[in-house]
Amino acid sequence: MRTITMKVNGVSTSHDVPDNTLLVSFLRETMRLTGTHIGCDTSQCGACVVHVNGKSTKSCTILAAQLEGAEVTTIEGIANGDELHPMQQAFHENHGLQCGFCTPGMVMSAIELVEKNKNLSEREIREGLEGNICRCTGYHNIVKSVQDAAGKMGG
Repeated sequence: MRTITMKVNGVSTSHDVPDNTLLVSFLRETMRLTGTHIGCDTSQCGACVVHVNGKSTKSCTILAAQLEGAEVTTIEGIANGDELHPMQQAFHENHGLQCGFCTPGMVMSAIELVEKNKNLSEREIREGLEGNICRCTGYHNIVKSVQDAAGKMGG
């Protein structure tokens, strides 16, 4: 067991966790933030993407104990109260989801992608989201959503 302290969605938290606890398990089971999904457990699907110190990270690939003092942002932490984050709003408006299982990870990955380059081509968006798998959509409306959000985020 180890005591870890980190900021999750802007709130400082401290918990005792076993050394082998994955961040995704810590978020879902300890913090009760179930928006971060467990899809494959092998770092292939991207459903578990969160931001660690501002960088998209597959939370099934990192131990919670490695994040002492880190800032973690989950899908629950990106909205401003009742106002959706521009990426969430764009996914909603452009039907960038079907079953919704991949959506939290897709949104979190897309936010960092757009923050790095607000003038992305369709090809750059598709390449930037290669680590996120959607089995329902065919990606057309996901790309459209990211392009729309980029404009709202200052692109």
